Amino acid sequence: MSAISTANRTVKNPIIKDIVTFIETSNETDGHHTLIKVELAPKGGNDLHFHKSFDETFTVLEGRLGVQLEKEIIYLNKGESATARKGQLHRFFNPSDEHDTSFNVLIQPGNQGFETAVQVAYGLACDGLTNAQMIPKNIYHLSLLVIWCDTNSPGIYKWIEPVMKWLAKRAVKKGIDKELIARYCIL
Repeated sequence: MSAISTANRTVKNPIIKDIVTFIETSNETDGHHTLIKVELAPKGGNDLHFHKSFDETFTVLEGRLGVQLEKEIIYLNKGESATARKGQLHRFFNPSDEHDTSFNVLIQPGNQGFETAVQVAYGLACDGLTNAQMIPKNIYHLSLLVIWCDTNSPGIYKWIEPVMKWLAKRAVKKGIDKELIARYCIL
């Protein structure tokens, strides 16, 4: 099963059952923004995290989306939006037990590393190279994804971040980054 469909710029994740379509990439907007559409399975979502280099605006297309910004949880319906600013702890989730939800994510400024990380992470999942929590089994793969996507976790991560940066540099020296990009990236 291929994670990426070149015809429609879509990646699918067989583990968490979501679908991401790249509408506009950072390269296509001269770095102004990245725009993706996410189709999220019932009870799907991610853990609390923050980004140091970009804002994320979530706009619901269909269904209902939960967004946590710091300690506040809000529920968005079709046409409603919420923005997580740089450095702001956040997560998104589908509160439904039965229905998918779809929403756009506008990343400003655009972030090519985030785009690469999504494609590689979904490709690794399709190839059975991640665990059930979507964590790559290979530490070099994990370190590259963490650095590429600028996704930072609260708490202990601040102590692990220097190790991830060091491992990512080693992965680059070994050419692992180029191998992953060549195998999984179409954009």
